[in-house]
Amino acid sequence: MSLSFDAAATSVRDALTDAGQGLVEREAMVELVALCAVAGEHLLVIGPPGTAKSEAVRRTARALGGGYFEYLLGRFTEPSEIFGPVDLRKLREGLVETETAGMLPEAEVAFLDEVFLGSTAILNTLLGLLNERVFRRGHTRMSCPLRVCVGASNALPEDESLAAFADRFLARTFVEPVPDPRLEDLLAGGASLWKAESARTASLEAVDVLAQAAREADLGPVRPHLAHALRTLRGAGIGLSDRRMVKAQRLVAAAAALAGRSTPSVADLWPLVYAVPTKEAQALARDVLRDLLAHSENPSLAAAALEASAGPRARAQRIAQAGRAVLDARPLDTDAEALASWRLKLEGVAREMDAGFAPEALPEDLRAVREELRAALAVAPRMEAA
Repeated sequence: MSLSFDAAATSVRDALTDAGQGLVEREAMVELVALCAVAGEHLLVIGPPGTAKSEAVRRTARALGGGYFEYLLGRFTEPSEIFGPVDLRKLREGLVETETAGMLPEAEVAFLDEVFLGSTAILNTLLGLLNERVFRRGHTRMSCPLRVCVGASNALPEDESLAAFADRFLARTFVEPVPDPRLEDLLAGGASLWKAESARTASLEAVDVLAQAAREADLGPVRPHLAHALRTLRGAGIGLSDRRMVKAQRLVAAAAALAGRSTPSVADLWPLVYAVPTKEAQALARDVLRDLLAHSENPSLAAAALEASAGPRARAQRIAQAGRAVLDARPLDTDAEALASWRLKLEGVAREMDAGFAPEALPEDLRAVREELRAALAVAPRMEAA
């Protein structure tokens, strides 16, 4: 019996909820992998090493089902390490064919770390595979079942020759180390990942049902709003290529499908932020599209929708909540060691405030918390070195 649209959306939503458990500050990334899988597009993740990029992709791949391929590229990585070795038996017959079993051409979900370090031969082959879902090498020509490829790097490439390749990743997200106030959550979440707990999973059938719904979605009603958003971005100096603007519609349609809607609405425009190429431009896009994105809503991709639509405001609310939680957890004055440890947490919240907002730009609720933190820090003892 085939899976219904509503059942597919529910199945993927439940699977993503479990996949994101314990991944502090990476829930949006998990959801973006699924969004791109339904849209048939690819995701680029930019951030420093050790920020759980690969773990987030692995957990999402398990949640969605299908074959998974992962590799860390380097300057000396050979094409055979990604696409498979040449078939020596066929080579004796004068045919250059590739054994692709277990390699990227046969994967449904792929993760390529340090993706821009690949050789010209690897990147040229990847271009065809990512664009057309076709693998070409020697005499080998094969269709690939790839739903989504996630590329990761520490930074966007500065080399112009890599620009065309980087542009094949329609969606982009930028990750940072977990901030000080959430270190306890990070430690608890990391420890929970070690436990072999069963998690709900969806299936490629569910992904394909949603992908079909996204392809068939009527974008007519939302297109004027999307065009208005694009004009607003242009007016703010944020230029998107024609190809990127056209393809952004796929993300909008996929967002609607994952939300269980057959017709996209203004509530589904938030993925446009992730189609903006740079971190700074994404922050500006959130600001200039604030009123339009205030309608964003998605039960399956709640973290990604909130991050896209509320950016600085959502961050201010979270920091304010973290600050008040730390202030409310003041230990007894008689426990000097606990007080000194409490001071370190206060300092961590204050540092995140100062790093994220200029003093004159502090939202009112955050300004009030900042004053309370300053007062508390004035009396809290410092941790003495042993």
